[in-house]
Amino acid sequence: MGILVDSKTRVIVQGITGKQGSFHTNLMRHYGTRIVAGVSPGKGGTQLDGVPVYDTVHDAQLDHTADASVIFVPALFAADAALEALAGGIRLVVIVTEHVPIKDAIAVMSYAAQRNAVVVGPNTPGVITPGKCKVGIMPSSEFSEGNVGILSRSGTLTYEIAADLTHAGLGQSTCVGVGGDPVTGLNFIEALDMFRVDPQTRAVTLIGEIGGNLEELTAQYLSKVHYPKPVVAYIAGRSAPTGRRMGHAGAIVMGKSGTAETKTSVLEAAGVQVAKKPSEVAKLLLQGLG
Repeated sequence: MGILVDSKTRVIVQGITGKQGSFHTNLMRHYGTRIVAGVSPGKGGTQLDGVPVYDTVHDAQLDHTADASVIFVPALFAADAALEALAGGIRLVVIVTEHVPIKDAIAVMSYAAQRNAVVVGPNTPGVITPGKCKVGIMPSSEFSEGNVGILSRSGTLTYEIAADLTHAGLGQSTCVGVGGDPVTGLNFIEALDMFRVDPQTRAVTLIGEIGGNLEELTAQYLSKVHYPKPVVAYIAGRSAPTGRRMGHAGAIVMGKSGTAETKTSVLEAAGVQVAKKPSEVAKLLLQGLG
């Protein structure tokens, strides 16, 4: 079953005629994702490999009633695209674009909350339910169908650890990149709650990184609800120097806050097995699942 997307999910691609939009639309369709329409202002009435293109989400929705949208537009226009999707009744908005201005991202998350919609990203590789649906840019060859949910702040580590799990015989239920920008939508806690009640998911992998307090808040949540499924984590950035941003915009340590050591400590206190390196995740999961 998985979470967020499945074989029935109907997807719109915003920015479909751009270089990245057209390239990844082809890959998503090849994977089996139901791409029902694209949106590119000024290109309405055209087609891209048989996919009808509209000027606005509103126009596309009149003909197709999509459930999800994936956004491939420049950062300065990403918020407007997301707001348009939400206003058009889209329930899941995946923003692949990185470096969306913070004030724009805050406005999008506020509006999404009013609409009871889910935003994944910005700066996300997307969401994949292996064998059923991919909404984003994840390399599908690394994933396989199974029972482990993956939540990650890092696209590359998602692919690496998913490949390790696949080789170890541990397929995945759904994999979600929550995004690397300072302000993002769906967080670890909200996604863990979805995995908690998903009958297909038997265990969850968290791929965190230095900076912010998302992992610390997640540890509090896991303790509070006595999370019923094994959780294995890996925290990237163990050797990062204080005050220097590493990779993502949100990955920066200031003083003793947000270090890999503090995150590891609070997660372990909450009963999470924390791997010292990515290659240990599969081994710990196999132990947790018995």
